[in-house]
Amino acid sequence: MAESDKNEIYLSSSPHFTSGTTTETLMFTVLVALLPECVYGVMLYGIRALLVLLVSVASAVVAEAVFQKLSRQTVTVCNLSAAVTGVLLALVLPPTAPFWQIVLGAVFGIVIAKGLFGGIGANVYNPALAGRAFLFVSFPAAMGSAWLKPAADAVSSATVLSSVKDGSFIADASDYLTYFLGNRAGCIGESSILLILISFVFLLATKIIDWRAPLAMVATVAAATALSGGDALMAVLSGGLMFGATFMVTDYATTPVTKQGRLVFGFGCGIITFLIRKFGGYPEGVMFSILFMNSLTAFLNNLTGRKYGYKKARKAEAK
Repeated sequence: MAESDKNEIYLSSSPHFTSGTTTETLMFTVLVALLPECVYGVMLYGIRALLVLLVSVASAVVAEAVFQKLSRQTVTVCNLSAAVTGVLLALVLPPTAPFWQIVLGAVFGIVIAKGLFGGIGANVYNPALAGRAFLFVSFPAAMGSAWLKPAADAVSSATVLSSVKDGSFIADASDYLTYFLGNRAGCIGESSILLILISFVFLLATKIIDWRAPLAMVATVAAATALSGGDALMAVLSGGLMFGATFMVTDYATTPVTKQGRLVFGFGCGIITFLIRKFGGYPEGVMFSILFMNSLTAFLNNLTGRKYGYKKARKAEAK
């Protein structure tokens, strides 16, 4: 299949696809939406966060170019999809992540999770999350045991999600404000809920994403947490929930194309996230929930897809 045909199929999954849309335009818009998180991450964690971003993007772009060259495909790094994967991967990593591990994560996401499945639009799993999962499983100490405090060299050994899980964290009004604004330890791009909401509104206004899956995911986590006696507001403000809901469950290639399918997808992500947070061995479940639901996307498309011509055929038989 020609690269232009694959791009057309990929773009047609957009809820607001038009014939004038290009992959470059879409990816550039997503990069613009990610810019506030990038800038704020560098402000919080300094030059280390900037280097993580640069290494991740460079590794993703080079990996895609080399893979496509070796597999005798058209090199398409100019469509910016590899750059978006690199930025997303960097933003869901701690600023202390070793550079060589970042390179491995980017190569895994681009080559294994994307390239070997056929490239853009053909991949089953979100490449950035697949790269993050590979690093998390392979190097758990580097990915989740230590968190750099903003504007400091001090390292914290636990996040609020760990404290919430063991019952040692009780939030007050100042904690909610801190987590909403984002002056806290965590992954580079997941800190500020305010900036993520701004990106979310921007992507909605530019008709890049659909609201159904993100809203269903966040609402499910909040409702399930509240029903279990937990702090629903802190469940939404902490961890990677808002970032994942804005940038990961809205990916065209790895999430359903139907409206009903997106609602079910978001609900599934939300309930799995809650279950892992509440009962699982890890404090956070966003990454695992999205990757699991990615594997059900084709099924949800078939389950909720409209069978064109079916009603007409039934009417014709009735006559």
